[in-house]
Amino acid sequence: MELTRRQFGLGFLGTGLALGVAACGGNPASLATSTLAPTSARATGQLRKYTLNAKATRVDLGGRIVDTWAFGDTIPGKPLRATAGDRVQVAFSNDLPMATSVHWHGLQILNAMDGVPGVTTPETPAGGAFAFDFVVPNAGTHWFHPHHGLQMDRGLYAPFIVDDPAEPGSYDHEWILVLDDWTDGLGQSPEQIMAGLQTSTGSGSGGMGGMNMGGMSGMQGMDGGDVTYPAYLINGRMASDPDTLAAKPGQRVRLRIINASADTIFTIALDGHDLNVTHTDGYAVKPTTTQVLRIGMGERYDAIATLGDGVFTLAAQPYGKQGLARALIRTGGGAVPKASYRPSNLDASPLTFDALQAAPGTALPAASPDTTQDLVLAGSMAPYTWTINGATYDQTTPLTIKAGQTGRLRIVNQSMMSHPIHLHGHSFQIGDAGGTGPRKDTVLVPPMRGVNVDLLADNPGKWMVHCHNAYHAEAGMMTRLDYAT
Repeated sequence: MELTRRQFGLGFLGTGLALGVAACGGNPASLATSTLAPTSARATGQLRKYTLNAKATRVDLGGRIVDTWAFGDTIPGKPLRATAGDRVQVAFSNDLPMATSVHWHGLQILNAMDGVPGVTTPETPAGGAFAFDFVVPNAGTHWFHPHHGLQMDRGLYAPFIVDDPAEPGSYDHEWILVLDDWTDGLGQSPEQIMAGLQTSTGSGSGGMGGMNMGGMSGMQGMDGGDVTYPAYLINGRMASDPDTLAAKPGQRVRLRIINASADTIFTIALDGHDLNVTHTDGYAVKPTTTQVLRIGMGERYDAIATLGDGVFTLAAQPYGKQGLARALIRTGGGAVPKASYRPSNLDASPLTFDALQAAPGTALPAASPDTTQDLVLAGSMAPYTWTINGATYDQTTPLTIKAGQTGRLRIVNQSMMSHPIHLHGHSFQIGDAGGTGPRKDTVLVPPMRGVNVDLLADNPGKWMVHCHNAYHAEAGMMTRLDYAT
């Protein structure tokens, strides 16, 4: 079953994503304006109520049944959906055997709702519950996951789509594509992988669901991460039994692509088609056409494709690793390509954030930075330690900013590995505020390279800044941005 955007805006994806919305119409209760709220975070739309349950469950990855942890009974979990300005209440319950948390990745919401134990939101103990209550001020393709150790490297993730009421929606279908690297139940557990990384001498290579010491390879000098995985998934399905998405020849499809993996950069292509990239991390960019797209952990890209006639492979190749994730798009007759089929346009030069420009009206207010601070990324494989500004998180000196300031972060990667750096509670603009660079909240910084980003301090609190490689973050590559009084 599928609904077009004109009917509601979310296509049900084969055996993958299903809509999980329980919306209450009418005027929402007034949400008191808080000094901790972004200036735009005022409830102007509906009140939407959801339930969310973290639990141990058994899932079918497409021919392989595994036990894992998930939000509900599917991976990814059912999407949540709202419109910018809506007030959202989520009744969260934890049926896992240990404490957990929920971070709303990309949503610029109240600090107390951000979902980072010990910093913003208390952890939810085993058997416990927490009531989230926030306004969603920013539209876009977002998602949610735990901020608790290595729990994200199981099945605990799901999309959160926030619609822009002013967006024309000139497409026929909308499909959410969630990419993941998978080990739980097929290879080593995330905790076993981490233990192996921490005891490694820095040579050799791991097996199925183990360490990846393959070294540097490929375009832009980026490597392939630290961990090899037994499987790579799109919408919870392996390449041997993929999601099949149906449309008609000539129709325009909006793809909302989320990289929910723990350790894998993906290169994405749709066989025989161009992708017209329209958004990154929820923010509109000047439409840019490419044959292939590169996406780091935690990043999101939206793209439009005009479909041909036949059966086509949408492939996500793990960068620097062996394997392939895929979905199928069927618009007519034709044979299904083999699971190992690799679209030739994967060999084209990939689009990355530096090729994009902010769409009109998307840039931050033009301003010279009031404060400039460095974010130096470094680390080693043996000992397995990753740092920001020379310190692991337990020894970090937080960055600071004052409300209303424009801040510049000079991100410098002094390591031989790529790092997707994510800022909570804010977006930033690549380059100068008010310039032409795209707005984002996660940026993939290649080895021995750097990037400057500007942000507007309009959401007071203590906010995490960290690498979205789950193993790097767990090994110390995190700090905070604290508002000074």
